[in-house]
Amino acid sequence: MELPKLNFQETFDFKFKKDKDKFFIYDLVRKTYLLLTPEEWVRQHWIHYYLTVKGYSPSALITEKKILLNGLTKRIDLLVTEKTEPVILIECKAPQIKLTEKTFEQTARYNSIIGAKEIILTNGLHHINAYYENEQYIFYKPE
Repeated sequence: MELPKLNFQETFDFKFKKDKDKFFIYDLVRKTYLLLTPEEWVRQHWIHYYLTVKGYSPSALITEKKILLNGLTKRIDLLVTEKTEPVILIECKAPQIKLTEKTFEQTARYNSIIGAKEIILTNGLHHINAYYENEQYIFYKPE
């Protein structure tokens, strides 16, 4: 399986397995193998980043949490917490998906339920970072 190189300075040690014609990637948070989709490839990079580079424990990362938004059940991709408080909401898209104002607004709507201080919209190649302050998003480029 040909996986795109994503925009991370670090390289991570992923575990893969193949079953019939499908590929799976090991999720360190859920402690199981998951179907390797383009979006999962992006999410796993962020999980490894927060575990190995930022030093978070697996229990601080929440994946695919269900939320209720306007009466509809949605799932957030990844939430980083500190002392169970939501800190960073990460919405992952497949690398071929263009990040637009519309996709950012989707992430902001999810965050209206979650209440994280920061959101990251990413397709693995491009990352849009924003802090939520004074009821508005302030975009920034991480160092």
